[in-house]
Amino acid sequence: MSRKFTVAAAQLGPIAKDEPRSSAVSRLCAMMRRAKARGASLVVFPELALTTFFPRWFIEAGPELDRWFETEMPNAATAPLFALSRELQIGFHLGYAELTPDGHRYNTAILVSPEGEIVGKYRKIHLPGHRENEEWRPFQHLEKRYFEKGDLGWPTFDMLGGKLGMCICNDRRWPETWRVLGLGGAELVCLGYNTPIHFAPAPEHDHLQYFHNELSVQAGCYQNGTWGGGGRQGGARGGLGADRRQPHRRPHRRDRRQGHDIGRRGDHGGGRSRPLRRDPRQCVQFRRAPPAAGLPADHRAQDRPPRGGIARLQKGVFEKRRSGRHAPPPLLLGRNIPG
Repeated sequence: MSRKFTVAAAQLGPIAKDEPRSSAVSRLCAMMRRAKARGASLVVFPELALTTFFPRWFIEAGPELDRWFETEMPNAATAPLFALSRELQIGFHLGYAELTPDGHRYNTAILVSPEGEIVGKYRKIHLPGHRENEEWRPFQHLEKRYFEKGDLGWPTFDMLGGKLGMCICNDRRWPETWRVLGLGGAELVCLGYNTPIHFAPAPEHDHLQYFHNELSVQAGCYQNGTWGGGGRQGGARGGLGADRRQPHRRPHRRDRRQGHDIGRRGDHGGGRSRPLRRDPRQCVQFRRAPPAAGLPADHRAQDRPPRGGIARLQKGVFEKRRSGRHAPPPLLLGRNIPG
C-alpha cells in the first residue's frame, strides 16, 4: 500500500549573532504556517536552528559559551513552536545545541509529532572541523571543541505512519550513517546542515561543495532504499561572508539561457517540470560580499519558504512515471512555495 504525505524542507536565512531565540522561533513559526498552507505534514528545519552557527567563532568555556545551548526542550523560547505544531497538527524536525544536566554538550536534533510531543532524539556523531583557534582561517569550524560525539547511535522512530530517522550535516557523508538507518528500517531520513561554500583547507574544492552534498545524500538514499529531506541555514553571517543558500535538491536539468534550475514537481509518480525561480547570480553576489559587509539590512528576507515534496514511503519500491521511465533515486524534490 502506497502511503503519501508532503514534507517541507525549510531553509532558514542567516541568524545574527545577537539575534534572540524569540526572533528565530518566530521565523520558524512563519515557515511552519506556510508549509501547512501547502499541505505539508512534516517540516524539516536546519541544524542549530535556534541560534547563529556559533562554531564559526572561537569562544572561551564559561557563560559566554553556555548561552548558545539549550538545557531543556521544549523551553520557554521554543514553546510557541511546539504550541503551533499542536494547533496546526504538523510535525517537525529541529536542530539545536544541547547541554545535559550532567554537563555534556551535543549537537542535537529532535523529531516532534503533530501532537507537539517529542518522538525521538539524535546526537551528531561525525563532528567535523578542529579543536583549537586557527587564526589563519576566514572563519572557524570548532564543532570538535564545543560538542561531544553523540551517544545515541542512529535510532529510528515510528511517526506519520512510517519509520523515520535523523542525521546531522557531516553525518551524511559517511556510509555507516545510512547503512545503520537502513538496517533500522528508516523510510525517511531528516537532515539539517550548515555546510559553507568555502572550505579553507582546500579552497580549490569550493566549486564541488554542493555536488558533494547532493552526491552523499542521494547515494545514501539509493543504496539503502530510503528517502531523505534536508534543510539548512544559509546566507551571510556577521561579516563572515556567505554559506550556501539552497537546501539540497536534485536538478532535472539546467537551463543555462535563463539561469534557472529546472526541477521536477514534488510527486515522483508524474507531473511536468517547471522552473524553480532561483537566480544563480544572487549566490555569486553573496559569495563576493566583503568580510566587513555584515548582514543584509533585513536578513529575514533570506528565509526560503519550505518546499513541499510528496514522499511515497514504500521501502525498496520505486514507482514508474506515466511515461514508463523509472522514477529518480529517492531524494525529496519540490517547488518553491510562494510567500
